[in-house]
Amino acid sequence: MKERENKQLEKLVEDVMKQSALESPSYNFTANVMQHITAGSKSTTTVYKPLISKTGWIVLALCVLTVMIYMLLSGDSQNRGWFHSVDFSMLSSIKMPILVSGLNVSHTTLYALLFLGIMVCVQIPILKNYFDKRLSF
Repeated sequence: MKERENKQLEKLVEDVMKQSALESPSYNFTANVMQHITAGSKSTTTVYKPLISKTGWIVLALCVLTVMIYMLLSGDSQNRGWFHSVDFSMLSSIKMPILVSGLNVSHTTLYALLFLGIMVCVQIPILKNYFDKRLSF
């Protein structure tokens, strides 16, 4: 019974396929599709909005510069450098682990770490600008 139904179904499919004509797309089908794709993508673009605005960065930089200038100018003139004017007495109240409590760091190392921090702060905007230009093309 099933074989007979399958044969009838196959014959019906063959007849329908013979009667139907082969359809082909219009001459400029690809151009029309690409036009719709580009038109749709323009309307859904996202606009980049930074978390911190340019005025925020300027205010932050001015605050850091003000603190650095104040530290340089308010120090005692009899000290060997401006780094001695910073009060580290609050650090003595912090409980440090045994491994770090006996650690002595020279002034050269402290100056090197300070210089490293400044250089990182200078290089971040330079690298950001470089990658923004590279990705914009």
